[in-house]
Amino acid sequence: MALGGLLPNTPVVDVVVVVVATGFVWLGSGWLEESAEHLAAYYGLPAVVQGSVVVAVGSSTPELASVVFTALAGIFDMGVGAVVGSAIFNILVIPALSGLAARGDLDTNRTLVYKEAQFYMIAVAALVLTFALAVIYVPPPGGPALTGRITRPLAVLPLFLYGLYLFIQWQDVSDHDAEDVTGVAVGREWAKLAAGLLVILVAVEQLVGSVESLGTTFGVPEFLAGVTLVAAATSLPDTLVSVRSARADKGVTSLGNVLGSNTFDLLVVIPVGVLLVGTVTVDFAVAVPMFGVLTLATVILFAFLRTDLAVTTAEAYALLAVYGVFLAWVVAETLGVTGLIRGG
Repeated sequence: MALGGLLPNTPVVDVVVVVVATGFVWLGSGWLEESAEHLAAYYGLPAVVQGSVVVAVGSSTPELASVVFTALAGIFDMGVGAVVGSAIFNILVIPALSGLAARGDLDTNRTLVYKEAQFYMIAVAALVLTFALAVIYVPPPGGPALTGRITRPLAVLPLFLYGLYLFIQWQDVSDHDAEDVTGVAVGREWAKLAAGLLVILVAVEQLVGSVESLGTTFGVPEFLAGVTLVAAATSLPDTLVSVRSARADKGVTSLGNVLGSNTFDLLVVIPVGVLLVGTVTVDFAVAVPMFGVLTLATVILFAFLRTDLAVTTAEAYALLAVYGVFLAWVVAETLGVTGLIRGG
């Protein structure tokens, strides 16, 4: 319920909460972006590290908190469809909106293309491999085919890979020759960063709850709501942060946030939930088709980023068109028109 039950659970209230929460997410993302920029300059971080680590981890806080809260409550659900649906939204919609918001083309660089994008593709493959190992070695007794249990030892594998990612970023920071920056109130900026994260966390929790309530009220199937409405709601902080950066002609930070946020969600958020509850059952028949779409979306974005090292207006519209095709396919799966997803 909205505000912990203080407001009635009606569609009108849910719509009002969505609008108000969106405004607070916008406010919190502004604080997050500004403080991250000042702290990155003070500590001499490259723009790509600022976007892919500092801002990305911050804007992924709602997803991490959601997993932790539900796991501690004993109602943790893997939600592979919702997680991957959010990742697909990040890969297709956020770069598209950022490209349209930028003054001209959304510029990138070779570091982003050859390090961030390719490492993100490795992250997708690593999570699929983790699921496959669960199906092969830890099948649930008497469970359906192509299901497996992800245990704590298996969950550690993606975390090790994220550790490698942070090591690579640390090496880049060590090699980066940054100019000395003075006049930054470090304590105030850290406080502003924490306040931005808190505002985003509370606002997104209310936003997701109201979106789920609206989906239930209007009879939207859980799978469809998860990969569309909930995915878009949880991706709102990433969207606003990336669009703000694009408007400020910081294309590398904008796109770095997208790739870094998805890398964090896949390699950290999901394993943390497993570590808390012990084991999580995954349906490989649901996971693989969704990961297949995510891989295709990543390849398309990678190709667009490499051509002229920029996302043009035409490419931005193409990314939105691809996401529209994805939504049409999800609706078709929900209605039973297509049957590529055999599990669930």
